[in-house]
Amino acid sequence: ETTDDGCFLCRYWATPQHDASNHVVLRGQSAYVVMNRFPYTNGHLMVALAEHKADITDLTDSEWNEMARLTRDAVAILRAAIKPQGFNVGYNLGRCAGAGLPGHLHAHIVPRWDGDTNFMAVVGEVRVIPDSLDAMWKQLVARVAT
Repeated sequence: ETTDDGCFLCRYWATPQHDASNHVVLRGQSAYVVMNRFPYTNGHLMVALAEHKADITDLTDSEWNEMARLTRDAVAILRAAIKPQGFNVGYNLGRCAGAGLPGHLHAHIVPRWDGDTNFMAVVGEVRVIPDSLDAMWKQLVARVAT
């Protein structure tokens, strides 16, 4: 199945003309990099498969290789653009593992800095993100060409 009309990741893949408003940073042949609309930290990206598949065991070798390549490229773009000191990179497979969209495989790339944990997330259940998604998207896309 190529698309699922209820899935925003499928809609983003199917509408490259809306990459700016959807905050798509980079496209490959079978996967793409998109900004997380509800980021854990500034620059939080997702590497999403084009096909609506739920699990890494459903991927072809080509799809898996492209997901890995785009993850590597996204880390390089983030390093050049916002200079994080580290990263959390991973997949949440299944709802019980934290997958908010368990039917469409995607990896998270979360930039990290020493001391980036703050009281707002713990006390106020609020995340403080210093840049708007639009401003961050422009900064990241500018690094794709370099």
